[in-house]
Amino acid sequence: MLIITLYNIAMMLIQLFTWALLLYCVMSMLVGFRVLDPSNRFVYNVLIFLGKIVEPVLNPVRSILPQFGAMDLSPLAVLLGLQYLVVPVLNRLVSASLHAGF
Repeated sequence: MLIITLYNIAMMLIQLFTWALLLYCVMSMLVGFRVLDPSNRFVYNVLIFLGKIVEPVLNPVRSILPQFGAMDLSPLAVLLGLQYLVVPVLNRLVSASLHAGF
């Protein structure tokens, strides 16, 4: 059942990326409103770590989406794409490969 194991790993990675993206958005908003201090070493390191994970995915989406002033909708587009495109495709691929085996 290698397919099920790979499916579980892929879903776990999608969930981890979703949480990282949400945490990055919340932390950057709190830094923007000066609730968190970016000169704090821990806050700075967490933001840099999350940025290295999230920004390579957000940058291509930012180049496609139109500008809405100071509002960045690329995290929303990535989350919607993951939940409504990637996850259903993975589910169909796994179900099709399991039914083809029987």
